[in-house]
Amino acid sequence: MSKKATKSRSTHDPVNISSGPINIGAYNRLLGIDESGKGDFFGPLVIAGVLADRKEAEELIQKGVRDSKKISDNKILDLSRWIKDKFTSTVVIIGPEKYNQLYARIRNLNKLLAWGHSRVIENLAAEHEIDLAVSDKFGKTDFIEQALMKNGKAIRFYQQVRAESIPQVAAASILARAAFVRFMKKLENTFQVSLPKGAGSIVDQAASVIVRDKGREVLDKVAKIHFKNYRKVTGQKF
Repeated sequence: MSKKATKSRSTHDPVNISSGPINIGAYNRLLGIDESGKGDFFGPLVIAGVLADRKEAEELIQKGVRDSKKISDNKILDLSRWIKDKFTSTVVIIGPEKYNQLYARIRNLNKLLAWGHSRVIENLAAEHEIDLAVSDKFGKTDFIEQALMKNGKAIRFYQQVRAESIPQVAAASILARAAFVRFMKKLENTFQVSLPKGAGSIVDQAASVIVRDKGREVLDKVAKIHFKNYRKVTGQKF
């Protein structure tokens, strides 16, 4: 999970969520968090976190770490191995079947994202000093506050628009995307199906082929079934 364990914990009082602008540069050990798969009909939802101090953040910049959307999948896979070897990190993967179970209970994507973000914070906060956790803005801040448990509630958390400009968040986006790409390949190999990314017409076509050749039960194992694509293809509403 993580590479450089420390015994010390954050000395911040429990502050939970910061909603107004803050000076991110005032914090040394930043936990960047990002997700992949949120807008993809097929595949998992992945949330990753990378913890690095100011000096380590410079290493990320020098290595060319930036928002995963601007990097090819092959480069992402290479960078992800380097990031995992060099930095404290954790990755939470919610496969399609588990995702569908959780969504059926929660019925809100932002709450599900908050659950995943909180798991990342909890995973690292138990053993590492974290001055600030930062993610891209995705929903109401109280979703995160409600999802955090004992360790996470002692960590200051901040959501920022376009947070991928922060090296630690960019690194997390790369880990999340790499895990998403690997999981998609695993699903394709396991079920012998083609799983395009996104949620457009090509995805509808692929889903129709899966239902025709493999059955709807296989579609349920590889897709997020609350998407409109599912209703288009199966006629069934989630």
